[in-house]
Amino acid sequence: MTVAPSPRFRINRHRRLAWIGSFVGIVLSLVGMALCWLNPTIRAPLKPGLDFTGGTQIQLERACDNSCGGLTTSQVQQQLAVISLPPEPGSRSPNLSGSVVQLLDGGRSLTLRVPALASEQSKALVAQLEAQIGPLSPAGTAINTIGPTLGSQLLRSSVISLLVSFAAIALYITFTYSGVFAFLALLCLAHDVLFTCGAFAWLGLLAGVEVDSLFAVALITVAGYSVTDTVVVYDRIREQKKTIGDLPMVQQVDVAVDATLTRSLYTSLTTLLPLVGLLLFGGSSLFWFAMALSIGIAVGSWSSIGLAPTLLPVLSRR
Repeated sequence: MTVAPSPRFRINRHRRLAWIGSFVGIVLSLVGMALCWLNPTIRAPLKPGLDFTGGTQIQLERACDNSCGGLTTSQVQQQLAVISLPPEPGSRSPNLSGSVVQLLDGGRSLTLRVPALASEQSKALVAQLEAQIGPLSPAGTAINTIGPTLGSQLLRSSVISLLVSFAAIALYITFTYSGVFAFLALLCLAHDVLFTCGAFAWLGLLAGVEVDSLFAVALITVAGYSVTDTVVVYDRIREQKKTIGDLPMVQQVDVAVDATLTRSLYTSLTTLLPLVGLLLFGGSSLFWFAMALSIGIAVGSWSSIGLAPTLLPVLSRR
């Protein structure tokens, strides 16, 4: 007669609450992505950045320190609309009326998102803006141009990379465990990726945050972390088959989650600590990359504890 262990924390007692939380998060994520798609200025589930759409991004820093005059986004856009740039041979002068302008540090720094410009056109644009908004710091000027063809290639490569990683993970877990385990691992993986995408869909709608190639790298990293955390619980269930295998699956899952709970929480916290450092001191170029990883890792820890283990008894019984 097997003596049933008495875990301190029984996750299956709270599984309905866990399912409701995940369901609400998924619905909000889908709503945010749908709103992004319906937004006439985005027309995509997430707001694509320069890496995927192509164009020129110009970062400017005003050299007037405390004497900088007031500057608004609408004023810069109006100035861009009347600027005329020298056309390239065989083409028209680029239209800058639809450019995206972002002001930082109280108007001391500017980020401009304009159509793809040639080198001479970019220099002419900076020179004309400098005459209108004041002196600019040469050290704070950065120009980055990506053609539309390269942007579409980067987007296609990012999607293919995600699909290949998902397929490889599914094959590994299927051969190592079983089809039910693989299905739940992929379900949690999709859950974590969808949560992360949904968060950035709302950020794109409310704060104009764009996703770039680093966001695709973050999603692949989140997928690997999510599966790794889930596999730890799977291994614990498989190891205890010899000792408590004749107990109901619900009790086996509760024992496995209780045994791995501390390890999962500590691993997640130690992974989030350097990400917090990147958020605070990593600069603007790494801020949203670290934010995507932080969201994905936090949600991945949740799904490996509250979603995959609680669904396993239901699917195994059926």
